[in-house]
Amino acid sequence: MKYLLLIFFFAQTIYFAQELNCRVTLNTEGLPVVNRDNLVGFDNMIADYMNKTKFLNENWDVQKIDCSMNIYFTAAGDEVSYTAQVVISSMRPVFESDQNVQMLSIVDNSWSFTYEKGQPIQANPSTFDAITSFLDFYAYLIIGYDTDSYEMLGGTPYYQRASSIINLGASSRYSKGWINAGSSYTRSSIIEDLLNEKFRPFREAFYNYHYNGIDVFEKDKRVAQENIVRLITTLDVMRSKISLNSPLIKVFFDAKNGEIIDRLQGYQNKDIYKTLRKVDPAHMSKYDEAALR
Repeated sequence: MKYLLLIFFFAQTIYFAQELNCRVTLNTEGLPVVNRDNLVGFDNMIADYMNKTKFLNENWDVQKIDCSMNIYFTAAGDEVSYTAQVVISSMRPVFESDQNVQMLSIVDNSWSFTYEKGQPIQANPSTFDAITSFLDFYAYLIIGYDTDSYEMLGGTPYYQRASSIINLGASSRYSKGWINAGSSYTRSSIIEDLLNEKFRPFREAFYNYHYNGIDVFEKDKRVAQENIVRLITTLDVMRSKISLNSPLIKVFFDAKNGEIIDRLQGYQNKDIYKTLRKVDPAHMSKYDEAALR
């Protein structure tokens, strides 16, 4: 049963039918008034769907995953056609701590759908729906990412479910965002990476980073730092086999660069920042600054 160790860690005795605790916000400032009026209550509808849908067949016997979706509407083709940018994030509690760490921080620029005011939304896994399929995809990604941090490769079944949604979306009239676009982030590209054997060492290191690094930091800082460093050195070794422009690697460092710098304070081997510059050049200036402390 998934998360058996978490039952011990967090002494959870509460059964949760649903898996997510999702906060949803809307920004409709760039739309005509008629479209803004049409979207009144849309945020509550999305939050209800994310929080009241049971996405998994198995029992969810640990606390719900805190996550958020910030929806910025960028265009309206007519009174019912919309395009939005969505910022998706999720958090994870740290063992025996009141701290949370960020897991996901994704900017999805390509959510398109039609919506009429008062339109009900219902899950139907076998049929593509531009609204619910998008929400289901990110629910499975959030759950998979969380599970991967507690159980090595434990998120695979949820990534496979997300992959099935991609197959439906790619053949729909809303295919943008569902089909691969090279090094740019798409829903397809991150799932392809997560299910690709080339990225297996990263996923294994990802588990070790959290379970034997972040979770033990307060008890044994030295051991925790070594396990955090192990992920960085794993990526350095992988550089000859993967592209560091991979959406999966970018998503990881977008969420974790500050956390890594914070947890490596006092680490004696400053060369680790040189390695970080190589595996995550997008945040190079932050690593340069950290190396001087």
